[in-house]
Amino acid sequence: MADNQRTYTMGRSKEETERLIQQSGLYEGITGRLLRDAGLFTGMKVLDIGSGAGDVAMAAAELVGSEGEVVGVDMNPEILETARARAQAASLSNVQFLAGDAQTLDLPNDFDALIGRLVLMYLPDPVATLKQLATRLRPGGIIAFQEAEFSIYPSIARPDTPMLNQLAEWGLEVFRRSGANVGMGLDLYSTFVDAGLPEPSLQYSAPVGGPEAWIGYQFIAAAFRSMLPLLERFEIATAEEVDLDTLAARLRAEVVASKRPLVLPPHVTGWAQLPA
Repeated sequence: MADNQRTYTMGRSKEETERLIQQSGLYEGITGRLLRDAGLFTGMKVLDIGSGAGDVAMAAAELVGSEGEVVGVDMNPEILETARARAQAASLSNVQFLAGDAQTLDLPNDFDALIGRLVLMYLPDPVATLKQLATRLRPGGIIAFQEAEFSIYPSIARPDTPMLNQLAEWGLEVFRRSGANVGMGLDLYSTFVDAGLPEPSLQYSAPVGGPEAWIGYQFIAAAFRSMLPLLERFEIATAEEVDLDTLAARLRAEVVASKRPLVLPPHVTGWAQLPA
C-alpha cells in the first residue's frame, strides 16, 4: 500500500496478526470460492496485494500448484516474516513475499491474476490502484478482490440486542473516522468499472453464528482489542466501556438470550477478466 494510504484501523501488533489468521479461518470458504470462480488454476502466476499474514497468497499457491507462482506484497515487513514462516511450515515453495508498495515495486508485467482481500477499503484511490496494477497482467488476466461491507448493521439492530447494536455503532464510527471505506464491498462494482475494467461478477456473504462455543465471539473481542487505541483516541469509547476481558462472554450471553445470531462483517467478492 502507498505511504498516503488511509490509516489501518486495526493497528499493527502481534495480537492483530493473530486476529488476521483467525479471520482467515472464518472467511476461507468465501475466499476460496472467489479464487476458484475467478478461474485460478494450475500453473498461473499470481500477484496478491496487501498480503498481511499470507493467508490469501497461500490459498492461491495451493490452487496454482508447484507449476505456478504467487508473489505477495505488503507495506509491513514485520508481518511478512510471519507470512514466510507460515508458507514454509505449509511446504509452499511456490510463494514469495515482498515488502513495499505494489504500485512502485519493480514487478514484471506477466502476471495471470491480481488478487487481494480487505485492502482496497484502506486506499485513498482504489480506482487508480486497480487501473495501475492491471497493467501488470497479461492479456486475459484476472482481477479478483474481496472487501468488507458494513452497511448492513444499522438495518439489523434490534431492541433485544443492545450490546450488538452498540458494538456495531462503535465499529462503524472508528472505521469512518480512520478514513476506511465502510461500503467498499458494494463499491467494488463502480471501482472496477471506473478503473476501465470489465464489469465484475459479484457475491455477498457473511459468517453467521449462534452456538455458545462459536469462535465468532472471540473474533469480535480480538477485533475490538485491535481497534481500542483508535476508539480511545477519537473519544468514541473507553477501555472501561468496551471491557475486553468480558466482551466475548457478554456477546455470547446476549446471543443466547435473544436467540439472534451474530453476523460477522459481510464481504463482497468481485472478479473480472481482461480481454484476451
